[in-house]
Amino acid sequence: MSSGYGPRPTGGGFETFSWYFFRVSGVALIFLAIIHLILMHVTTDVACTSYQFVAHRYQNPYWRLYDWLLLTLALLHGMNGLRVVIDDYVRSRGWRLFLLSLVGLATLAFFLLGTITIVTFQPVASALQGASCVTH
Repeated sequence: MSSGYGPRPTGGGFETFSWYFFRVSGVALIFLAIIHLILMHVTTDVACTSYQFVAHRYQNPYWRLYDWLLLTLALLHGMNGLRVVIDDYVRSRGWRLFLLSLVGLATLAFFLLGTITIVTFQPVASALQGASCVTH
């Protein structure tokens, strides 16, 4: 049984970067996720979390940056963990290459879809009017 306290990779390179990234992104995600949960589910009524709420929030570019940072760190952290699991448990070199390639393509696809959505989001003009839950 693993204790989770594996030794730090030596020699530098991608594995060392990955080892550090895993830890730094994990700590950052704790704060980003807690702030997200508080803002979206504690201070805002769940019934008010709607298209209008997001449209109003995305008028501020800092919220877009926050959501993009949350998306990026969560996606890369999770896919890096999946990569480690594949490296640990898939013994066949061919299957490992196939699965790691699949993980890489999925990471790129989800990252691009999320980034395009966050960057290009333009609210419908009527969405910003008459939002009963959004305070201006």
